[in-house]
This record gives sequence, structure tokens and C-alpha cells, in this order.
Amino acid sequence: MLWTLLSIVVAFAELIAFMSADWLIGKAKSRSGAAPDDQSGGSSEPYHPTLGIYARCIRNPGVQHVQRETLCGPYAENFGEIASGFWQATAIFLAVGIFILCTVALVSVFTMCVQSIMKKSIFNVCGLLQGIAGLFLILGLILYPAGWGCQKAIGYCGHYASAYKPGDCSLGWAFYTAIGGTVLTFICAVFSAQAEIATSSDKVQEEIEEGKSLICLL
Repeated sequence: MLWTLLSIVVAFAELIAFMSADWLIGKAKSRSGAAPDDQSGGSSEPYHPTLGIYARCIRNPGVQHVQRETLCGPYAENFGEIASGFWQATAIFLAVGIFILCTVALVSVFTMCVQSIMKKSIFNVCGLLQGIAGLFLILGLILYPAGWGCQKAIGYCGHYASAYKPGDCSLGWAFYTAIGGTVLTFICAVFSAQAEIATSSDKVQEEIEEGKSLICLL
């Protein structure tokens, strides 16, 4: 049960992080676009725009019919418009890893009643898939900082931004969530072995020997 819950949590965490715009927190700007310490007039209240792999959040420029203070959404209308080739590769690796994790999370729900398919342990197969997903996530996270030197990132982080150097930007919660989810992915892969042991308990084996084909674990 613990492995099932953790598998679901990890899949959702990685998905939310991937979709978020809070990967990079940009340098402070004023609503008027000037530096926060500019006294030339206009609102000088600073704010921090954020930039994700394909999305961004900026201050509302003052459109009357929009009440929200920040506007968030994708800056790229298609895959080719993602700001960096490294971020495109990151998007691919993360998408593949998240797809695998979501598939495993769905399958894990049914493992409480079904433990094998074609004489193969579902727990072992899912654990292997989670390990593979973790490798895809690691590749994506390693390539992501290499894209900090793209023009889009420089616009948010200043001219000192370059590959693996965020310049005036700081890392947002989405990046740390993706890292934490990756670590938990490998923990899930280890826990799958424990889940296999738990389902091989004497009680389960006794029910199998009695001829039961459907055994639910609570």
C-alpha cells in the first residue's frame, strides 16, 4: 500500500513540476519595466517574473479586463518554439519519464488484487520501469541548466546567465520538486521489492494454495 501511494504521489509531483513556470525566478523588475530602484516615476513595486521549460509568468501589464496581478501561460506555441535545444531535450526526457511514472501509478492501484501477469511479478516489472523513468528524469535535469545561456533565459536572468550559471535568477520550487520526485522515484523502485516480499507472505500463499485467483491486500 505504501509503495502504491508513493508511486501516485511521485507521478503527480513530477507532472505538476513539469507544467509549472516556476523553474527560474527572474531578477526583480518594476511594473513599468524599469529597475526597482528607478525613481523616475511610475510604480516601482518590484516583482519577479518566472520562467519554466515552456511556460512563463509575468506581471499584468495593466489590461483592464484582466484582474489578475500576474499572467501565466506557455510562451511557446509549439515544440519548436521552446527557448533552447537543451530545454527541448529536457522536455522530451521528462515527458517520457513522467509517462512511465503515470503508467506505473495506474498499474500500482491494481496490484492490491493482481500481483502477476504472464507469470511475471508486477512489482518487479513496475520497479524496473520506475528505475528507467528515474534515469530519463536525471538526463532531463542534467540538460536543463545547460539551456540557461539562451536568449530567453538571459532576458529574465541578465547577461551574466550562461550554461549552468543562472545569473541574477534563482531556482524555483518546480526545479526542486523535480529533483525530489526523481529521488523518490528510485526509492519507489526499491520499495517495489519490499512490496513483492509482502505479497509473498504465508497468508497470501495459503490463499493461493486454496485455489483463490483474486486476492486483495488491505
